Amino acid sequence: MKFVIIGYDGPEGEVKRKIHRPAHLTNLEPLDKQGRVILAGPLTDKTGSLLVLELETRDEAEQFARNDPYTVHGVFERVEIHPFMQVLPKPN
Repeated sequence: MKFVIIGYDGPEGEVKRKIHRPAHLTNLEPLDKQGRVILAGPLTDKTGSLLVLELETRDEAEQFARNDPYTVHGVFERVEIHPFMQVLPKPN
């Protein structure tokens, strides 16, 4: 099942993001190698990040978000998780 994870930056998010980006990407790497990262990246208005991940359960999505370095180190002050159904491009 796919989940959208939206992380909203805290007041020091932009500064902290630069520091913790390598750890954040390292955290995503195993999922990416498994083909479970559909897309991920920062919002260009500098309000946060959007991730679409293929995960087994909402609990797995919540655990990922809770343990991600951006959450742990305060880049994100708030995270939303939503189940997602991809229509286009057509998934494999």
